[in-house]
This record gives sequence, structure tokens and C-alpha cells, in this order.
Amino acid sequence: MILVTGATGLVGAYLLQALLNKGEKVRALYRSIIPTIPNAEKVDWVKGDILDVLSLEEAVQGVQQVYHCAAVVSFHPSQKKNLHHVNIEGTANVVNAALDAGVSKMVFMSSVAALGRIREDVMIDETMNWTPETSNSEYGKSKYMAEMEVWRGIGEGLNAVIVNPVIILGAGDWNSGSTAIFKSAYEEFPWYTEGMSGFVDVQDVVKAMIALMESNITAQRFVISGANLPYRSVFTMIAQAFGKKPPHKKVTAWIAAIVWRLEAIKSKFTGKSPLLTKETAKTARAKVRFNNEKLLQAIPGFQYAAMEQSIVRICEELKLKYRLP
Repeated sequence: MILVTGATGLVGAYLLQALLNKGEKVRALYRSIIPTIPNAEKVDWVKGDILDVLSLEEAVQGVQQVYHCAAVVSFHPSQKKNLHHVNIEGTANVVNAALDAGVSKMVFMSSVAALGRIREDVMIDETMNWTPETSNSEYGKSKYMAEMEVWRGIGEGLNAVIVNPVIILGAGDWNSGSTAIFKSAYEEFPWYTEGMSGFVDVQDVVKAMIALMESNITAQRFVISGANLPYRSVFTMIAQAFGKKPPHKKVTAWIAAIVWRLEAIKSKFTGKSPLLTKETAKTARAKVRFNNEKLLQAIPGFQYAAMEQSIVRICEELKLKYRLP
């Protein structure tokens, strides 16, 4: 039996389907309503969440493997308490439950934000950690501290591997998270920055997680990154796949500063999360590169999909999902 937390998120949903396609017995947590997803009837659903210790104890009974994907992803200052509550305390609960149940192995989905990603002078790899100087987000801090809970579990005898994906591209909810990039491109958002980052297909993230789970590797972390690309290139590829006009207006530092401040004021009146924050404005202009060699060496034969092919596939999936022309 395999337990997946965060099974309705972008990575969790793809992971769930991949495991079911392999014929695995899968269990997943749900809060109130069992989600409407393909093959939902094949999943052993347990009501609860990672902040409910009793439901977690029930969920891990008879489980051999745990994929911990549940997390809050936000770069809004107002979410600081929630980020720490779910990402750190929730992970501690999952680790404790796995230790108590004698789970054979856990794969924890962290983030490159935990590595301290605002480094423009050096390629980021697994040896790095979050520091106040190298990261500008509370999200990054919360994921780094969540990793510390996993390392504690490893010290107490838990076999575990940590993965640190870059920006994940997939056909999730395009009103939130990284999939919102696709909605912006579809709506012909005209602005671009000169920043760059790592990008990866959600299918490759899932493939890497399963390969690491099935390996003898433990007590290690791995950057999961398909390619380092300028944001403008990614937005342009998405726009072209949708048959839309690519971005053509450059965002300068002072324009970004005006926009995130206007968004902050707007969010106070609407109650909605701002499209741009001070943290994301800084990140979008940074030129950051990630080293993906460790995973390629650890899992012989593993290959990342070509980003352009991934984007075309994801755009087709989103067209079907949202009934786009």
C-alpha cells in the first residue's frame, strides 16, 4: 500500500494516476469531499489531513511507502502563519506517523525555494540551503524547515529522499500555482522580464519520484530540473502553442515596483491574492540556473522531456480541460 498526501495538487494528481497505471494499491487523504478525478474509485480514500494526527495514524496503517506532496504554496506575506503551520508542522506529523508505522520509505516533495534560489552568480545545486540572504520568500523558508523535519526523521531511522523541483509545468488549475503561467499566455499577457529559471514537466517530476522510491537511495536530496530557460522564452512557447500573441513589453525594475504595490492595494479591497508580490517581482527578474546532474547520475537512463514538446502537450491538455478553441 502506498500513501500519497496532497493527491489533488498538481504533482499529487499526476503521481496518483501514474501509480494507479502501474497497478499499485494507493491510499490518499481527503478533507471533506472525495475529488472527482480519473480512476478515483480505485483509490483507498481516508478522510483527514496532515494537521490531524489521528487521521494520519489511520492513513499510514499497513502502508509501506509514503509520497508526501501536501503543502501550501504562496508568496503573499499574509500567508506566513499558514505556510509554517501546514508545511512545517504538517511535515513533522507525516514524518512521525511514518516512523511510528514502520514505513519502509518516504519521498518528500520540497522545492528549489528551500535551496535559496536568489543566486545569480553560481549554479544552484543540492549542497545549498535557504538563508535570509539567498531567498526572499517565507515559502522557501517554510520548505527548508520542513526538510529539517525530514532529516530529523532520517536521523531517527526513516528511509527518505527529498526532491527539489524547479517551476513545474502541467495541466493543473490554471487559476493558481505554476499553471497560471499558461492562462496568462492564453490571455496574451503582454509583459515579460529578462529573468530566467529552471522549468520541468510534471510528468518528469513524477517519474523521478517513483524512480527514487524504487531505488536503494536514501538520505539524499535531488534538484529536479528539465531546463534553464528565460521566462520570455517559456511564455513565447506557450503562446505559440495556443496560437496567441507572445509577450512583447519588457518589465523594468521600476515598473515591477509599481505593479506589486498596486496589486497589494487591490488585494486589500478585493480580498483576493495579488497577481504579483514584492517577492515574486524580485524572483521574476533574477537570472537563476540549476544543476540537474545529480539525478541523471543517480538514475541511469533517466531523461527529461524536451521543454517545447512538454509545453505543446500541456497546452492540448488544458484545451480539453477548459474546452478552449
